[in-house]
Amino acid sequence: MTVTADITTDLTPAELQRLLDAQRAAQANDPIPDAATRRDRIDRLVAGVLEHRVELAAALDADFGGRPSTTSMEIDILGALQSIAFTRDHLEEWMAPTEVPAGLDGLIPTVVQHRPKGVVGVIGPWNFPVVLVFAPAVEALAAGNRVMIKFSDMAPRTAEVFARAVASRMSPDEVVVVGGGLATATAFSDLRFDHLFFTGSPKVGRIVAAAAGKNLVPVTLELGGKNPAIVAPDADIAGAALRIAGGRMLNNGQVCLSPDYAFVPEAKKQEFIDAYRQAITTYFPTFVDNPDVVSIIDDANYGRVTGLIDDAKAKGATEITVVSEDERDRLPVSESRRIPPTLLVDVPADAVIHGEEIFGPVLVLHTYSDVRDAIDYVAAGEHPLSSYWFGGDTPDFERFVVTTSSGAVSRNDFALAYSNDEVPFGGAGMSGSGAYHGKAGFDTFSNHRPIAQSDLPVALVPNLLPPLTADRAAGVEAMAAGAVGAILERLQG
Repeated sequence: MTVTADITTDLTPAELQRLLDAQRAAQANDPIPDAATRRDRIDRLVAGVLEHRVELAAALDADFGGRPSTTSMEIDILGALQSIAFTRDHLEEWMAPTEVPAGLDGLIPTVVQHRPKGVVGVIGPWNFPVVLVFAPAVEALAAGNRVMIKFSDMAPRTAEVFARAVASRMSPDEVVVVGGGLATATAFSDLRFDHLFFTGSPKVGRIVAAAAGKNLVPVTLELGGKNPAIVAPDADIAGAALRIAGGRMLNNGQVCLSPDYAFVPEAKKQEFIDAYRQAITTYFPTFVDNPDVVSIIDDANYGRVTGLIDDAKAKGATEITVVSEDERDRLPVSESRRIPPTLLVDVPADAVIHGEEIFGPVLVLHTYSDVRDAIDYVAAGEHPLSSYWFGGDTPDFERFVVTTSSGAVSRNDFALAYSNDEVPFGGAGMSGSGAYHGKAGFDTFSNHRPIAQSDLPVALVPNLLPPLTADRAAGVEAMAAGAVGAILERLQG
């Protein structure tokens, strides 16, 4: 069967099961593909996507209702190429069995084999709908798996082009793309994959994890969170504002790594506001008709973000709209879903925006007199995907790193921690579980199986079976007493 004729049509559970069964049967015929086969699959998938890059950029523009093709090309289509090249270059190294010290004082030779899990399901989000299914699919292929992709139904035009792109180079028993809405997404989550990879909101992540749990399917959850940015007392205010504004306005704030709120010294509040204004106008001299602006994805999210602003204002927050005077009365524009870059200051504790990921061009601004109060505020909240610190490598920064938890920490720039292919990408707590990118992705999609061998003339297990003699009981007690004694000696020393 084909799924590219109408990618928006919901597939039945039976149709999805047939796709899974076909991939599982193909995997059984080649359970551990060699490096050449894996590279060939990766190259064909990449070729299919890049050959359709112009169509994909146009489809993304149409689905967003306004998204510059350069933005889509740089991030959504070409953004994973460096990481993919890194993965290709290290395949043999990662695939090779890992030698470990022989067990039982050298008597039992053991290696750890890194073999494919089987069929991996990938559920993608809408904010970067191409790269956030493309990248994990490549890493699953690198680990030797087959892949089924559930594309976001909020980008139906892009889904249709992406499905054609994949089908142009890949057999459905290697990689297959399905679209559809809630019915397909629900049935997809219910499939008995060998691993399920999800990128999206914590709300939907709970549903996906619960569905996978019914089948004991291991899950990687790449979620979001309330990402903080602390501007330390010694920070360069202008430089910090420029970088925070850039992180907030990338894709018009529709990025899981964007800072949601910032803390600045009370005495430098106005300086930061002025610098933030300057940064925004540097990126966007105009906003209403600027073709470089990315629209909010749909009416529902437009209403959600404007609702967060309205709620905060109604409860006493001050709204600072960062656009020119002549544009101020023309924004927001509901028809093109353009919300102006906004600072919310003095936001009360009961505002809804404190508990919801913004995913729009809005930054909440807090002040502090003691930076330790800002650190404590971050530490008391849910763990974000990314935390930001602007300032020197000081004891305050060390305290921030030690007392807070997040998927990553970047100092003095946006998403700096993820510019290195050697490090894992993943969240903590509410911002996700598991990781990918580079070796972490290969490991996520691999079954690490120890293989131990014995040529000893005697078996080991009889030593654990009856007869349970008095001598054995005495030996066990002597072992326990010796262990306790050693521990107490260490504690006292």
